Amino acid sequence: MAQSIEFEKEFVQTSERVKSVDLHPTKPWILTALYSGNVCVWNYQLQKMEKSFKVTESPVRSAKFIVRENWIVVGADDGLIRIYNFDTMEIVKEIEAHTDFIRSLAIHPTLPYVLSSSDDKLIKLWDWEKAWICSRVFEGHEHYVMQVAFNPKDLNTFASASLDGTLKIWNLDSGSANFTLDAHSKGVNCIEHFMAADKPLLISGSDDYTAKVWDYETKRCVQTLEGHTNNVTAITVHPELPIIITCSEDRTVRVWDTTSYRLENTLEYGLERVWSVAYMKNSSK
Repeated sequence: MAQSIEFEKEFVQTSERVKSVDLHPTKPWILTALYSGNVCVWNYQLQKMEKSFKVTESPVRSAKFIVRENWIVVGADDGLIRIYNFDTMEIVKEIEAHTDFIRSLAIHPTLPYVLSSSDDKLIKLWDWEKAWICSRVFEGHEHYVMQVAFNPKDLNTFASASLDGTLKIWNLDSGSANFTLDAHSKGVNCIEHFMAADKPLLISGSDDYTAKVWDYETKRCVQTLEGHTNNVTAITVHPELPIIITCSEDRTVRVWDTTSYRLENTLEYGLERVWSVAYMKNSSK
């Protein structure tokens, strides 16, 4: 059945490229990381900006809520991770994390861990209950590591996507990958875990203009989603609706059925290149 997608609100940030978005699970807040080095929090119910502050002169490519600590964690091109108290906007901690751009941050759902990935080809695990010590370094990619994502069905594992064209699956207890998928003919920008018909799957998006669905157990590609005319830069699978959402530098967002993998809708709202997408839990948004 075709899914109806409506464009409800538009929040305009003039002349500052948005590199990532994150939605608060209980409050009406959208956290945006900007190429200008700023971080903003929008209230989508009141349709106004709640907070905005300068992090660095370098681009900020990833910002996430750590809800249980009332923090925002930010990764920037200067290689630093910064943690802020949301209420006061005071800096809690600043870490010299990587020697190159930080591309992605991922928050563990239950443990006090943050994963970071970088253009230095490394992934690092940070433990905030141990004064933000780096407890493990994961090595093996041969190019920039564009995204990391925890597996919600096995919280001791995570996946990574790299411009070396591969996906890697890792265990938190080892610095070496469990296995590697030679996933795409060009760099891989994004990855996400999801379940379909009780099977654990991965989906990846690439500079080869495609997204691919992978069977986590057999390590085989089960579907290639074709249609974008430029790099696929962000993907998500909605937890409430049976849809996959892919975003691209072709200025479109495409909606696919998670069962048939049929293209259901192409959204063209006069967007420029699209780099990030997020969903609301317990919602159809």
